[in-house]
Amino acid sequence: MWPDRRLLDLFGIEAPILQAPMAGAQGSALAIAVSEAGGLGALPCALLTAAQARAELLIIRQRTDKPFNLNFFCHAPPVPDPAREARWVARLAPYRRELGVEVEALPGGRAPFGEEACALVEEFRPRVVSFHFGLPVEALLARVRGAGAKIIASATTVEEARWLEARGVDAIIAQGSEAGGHRGMFLSADVASQPGTFALVPQVVDAVRVPVIAAGGIGDGRGIAAAFMLGAAGVQIGTAYLLSDESTISPIYRAGLKAARDDQTALTNVFTGRPARGIVNRAVRDIGPLSADAPAFPGASNAMLPLRQKAEAQGSGDFTPMWSGQAPVFAREGGAGALTEALAREALALLAR
Repeated sequence: MWPDRRLLDLFGIEAPILQAPMAGAQGSALAIAVSEAGGLGALPCALLTAAQARAELLIIRQRTDKPFNLNFFCHAPPVPDPAREARWVARLAPYRRELGVEVEALPGGRAPFGEEACALVEEFRPRVVSFHFGLPVEALLARVRGAGAKIIASATTVEEARWLEARGVDAIIAQGSEAGGHRGMFLSADVASQPGTFALVPQVVDAVRVPVIAAGGIGDGRGIAAAFMLGAAGVQIGTAYLLSDESTISPIYRAGLKAARDDQTALTNVFTGRPARGIVNRAVRDIGPLSADAPAFPGASNAMLPLRQKAEAQGSGDFTPMWSGQAPVFAREGGAGALTEALAREALALLAR
């Protein structure tokens, strides 16, 4: 029996295991598999158009009636900075010449949560909606709440957790520095001072009244049990699912993840303009890990994309963002549903001792 049932009751799930929404690494299949196994699957919408998101949501509705999480980014659009954008294009020029990439792609990126995304929430009424990089404006947030969704969001500091609770979220994801992918930070840009998961979780638990979800470096039963011992009501797991049958990562990404060690990830902004943890490759080593030339998120993305596409066509992952937490060894092959069930069994066995 789980020692804390708050998330189970809040989300209507059987195991307090949330699958991290991983934009570009999954679609509806992973979300369905995890939800069907009793956890909370997630569909990331950051890289999807409204039409693409609707198509994935229709698949989810056809294949499961279990609760799931719909995830969105809610970053502030960057202020145009032509000088910085020009420096970024120039910084990548040697690689374009080397690879024979003729297109000088200008910086650009994805839109934050807005009217179209909110309309999707109202149409499909998911049990949970999660946000990264803070929260949307109150008018949109009220509509999400009015659609019946439980709202969760990421915090990387105690201050961010208190800010989220004051705005009425139902649960808080305490994202430690070990986590793969983008930092959820929104009140600070200082990645150097971000706490690790097992330092952050108990401090957030003590600071807020809502349930806390531990995220970052957790990929087996030991990590889940440890998170509960520190007061978390559940965990969010991403990297462990990246090698699953339902993951959509490329063969290059899969090979990189299988070969990665604990000391081969870093926080880098060279792929999107915002710090995210991934496997160190040539782009990270040569241009970063953190580059002052990279335009603000999501501005760095477009100029990097032609390099990635050309390199991957040649069998190279030199310019591919391969997001991973600090424990890539926890990634397991096989079905995501079976993995979810195994993680729950492992954790319950430890918690019962």
